[in-house]
Amino acid sequence: MSLHIIEPGPLALVQDLGRPGHLRDGVGVSGAMDRGALALGNRLLGNPASAAGLELLLGGARLRFAAPTWFALTGAWLAADLDGMRVEPHTATHAAAGAELRLGLATHGARGYLAVRGGIAAHPVLGSRSRDTLAALGPKPLTAGDQLPLGPEPALPIPAVDFVPVDPPSTGARTIALRPGPRQSWFTAAAWHALLAEEWVVSARADRTGIRLDGPALTRVDDRELPSEGMLPGAIQVSPDGAPTILGPDHPATGGYPVIAVVTEADLDTLAQLRPGQAVRFTLAAGAA
Repeated sequence: MSLHIIEPGPLALVQDLGRPGHLRDGVGVSGAMDRGALALGNRLLGNPASAAGLELLLGGARLRFAAPTWFALTGAWLAADLDGMRVEPHTATHAAAGAELRLGLATHGARGYLAVRGGIAAHPVLGSRSRDTLAALGPKPLTAGDQLPLGPEPALPIPAVDFVPVDPPSTGARTIALRPGPRQSWFTAAAWHALLAEEWVVSARADRTGIRLDGPALTRVDDRELPSEGMLPGAIQVSPDGAPTILGPDHPATGGYPVIAVVTEADLDTLAQLRPGQAVRFTLAAGAA
């Protein structure tokens, strides 16, 4: 049982739910950037939640199934066909041995997910099969000719309800909830107002490490040098030029720029589907001071 990579597209990575518990060693959690999309794919196939799948940046991949395999596509909206027959997203689909899956470029969102029944059985590192692009841990980015082993048949069957209606990721302005960060007081009241009132634009400098936003400079009232402190996904660091960057799943374990705010846990998956040039607005989470 294996999956053959014919063309990987711009960036194809093996991802699962990550490797929590190693921050003290300087190793971040990493894992799928859109956790909900990967979880949905695994649920459609009867896989355990921890099963690894493929994270495909912008699609554009071709893959071949060496044996009969069930799979599901979630996340970014990708035109897909299996041996010339259209494949619907968010549904369990059966591929015959030797069938070829072609994925077009994403029309909505940025990261698509391919889940396969049994999961991808790449070699785990520190308990996870996820690729951490910053620390270079886990399976390497996929290249043409790679063969990925698949795991054993799961205990659960394919669910009887095999289609989940999901709206495509929006191409318009996205609204993301946040809470004040530990260094909010280091910034002027005008900077905090701008963060919440202005429309920001995702810059070309956006990847799994962080998403830099274009907009007004966020000014500080405290210009002291900040000793490195622990970071987490969704933290909004502000560099000396006043530009905010939202940290992604492959963020460094520590950072020396002040964190003005933190994206809520519920909205972290939204970050995975943002594209350069897309507008972003922030709103204060309910109950946040």
